[in-house]
Amino acid sequence: MEPITHFLTGACLGRAGLNRKTALATLTLTLAAEAPDLDVLSRIGGPAFGFAHHRGFTHSFLGVPLDAAVVVGFVYLIWCLRGRKLKDPNLPPRWRLLFLYACLAGLSHILLDFTNNYGVRPFWPFSEKWYSWDIVFIFEPVMFSFLLLGLIVPSLFSLIDSEIGARSSGPRGRVAASLALFGMVLLWGLRDFEHRRAVNALATRTYHDAEPLRVSAYPALTDPFRWYGVVETPAFFVLAPVNALGSEVNPESDLEIRYKPEETPVTLAAKRSYLGRVYLDWAKYPITETEPLPEGGYIVNFQDLRFVQLPSLLSRRANTRRALGAGVQLDKNLHVVADIYGSGKKQVAFPEPD
Repeated sequence: MEPITHFLTGACLGRAGLNRKTALATLTLTLAAEAPDLDVLSRIGGPAFGFAHHRGFTHSFLGVPLDAAVVVGFVYLIWCLRGRKLKDPNLPPRWRLLFLYACLAGLSHILLDFTNNYGVRPFWPFSEKWYSWDIVFIFEPVMFSFLLLGLIVPSLFSLIDSEIGARSSGPRGRVAASLALFGMVLLWGLRDFEHRRAVNALATRTYHDAEPLRVSAYPALTDPFRWYGVVETPAFFVLAPVNALGSEVNPESDLEIRYKPEETPVTLAAKRSYLGRVYLDWAKYPITETEPLPEGGYIVNFQDLRFVQLPSLLSRRANTRRALGAGVQLDKNLHVVADIYGSGKKQVAFPEPD
């Protein structure tokens, strides 16, 4: 999920009652809920290296305690720099409990990332297998609204109480935050139900007289009842919109067919490259497109069909059919020249790492 949803989830976990057990609970939970995304620092090693390590160790069960230790250490440092001040002297920080809270928030991050179609590798480094639930988009407006309201509504009542002179004991917002988290779980249940209906609708039909080998459905951003289906057959892939309300796949004339490209020495060389291996390890429905270069050589573009029908949130100017795609540039002798990111004329090349 995008970072703000993670931050809001951590804050709601704190407001739901955990902040009544120890000082600094909400701050710790909020920061720890986003801490696994510290793997963004891996981009220092280059785009391909960063791609390889995104949602890696910091998003694994083994990495959760390390993420938690970093967050608690940071909170302790801030607390000391601020003179160890507390809002409630009767509620001191309990550092062991805060560490457990940080672990809980880290697990919430893995769970949230698991719900979308990018996936996570929770058992890394023991297993590199990716897991994804595929029930929400990277940004889920309804979930975002639940969490935001769970934090804002109590503040509004607090302002009203201060105007009329009412006093409250202890932290506020427990009910609203709990309802927000409960609403998030209910939303997951609804989206899972829709997802299953969409997958079943895709699996129970043929495509140009071909039986499906694999089917998947991914959520749309703008319509909560519309899903984008990807179907694999022996010779081609099918991109098929699905209406979850009626469990209907669009008529065959509206389906998009993407034939599997022929394997060539060029595509094999690209797949053996560092970026090629990383990309194919992550992609669920990979497809390649070979582009000859005028000066000699080739660019082999990689695309995961999970994202080919989805709008790009990274750049409105980007070609949405290249969302989360990449490429490998080869010379005429099929040696790797560069990794390529972006689309169209805005491609930027980076040296192949050792």
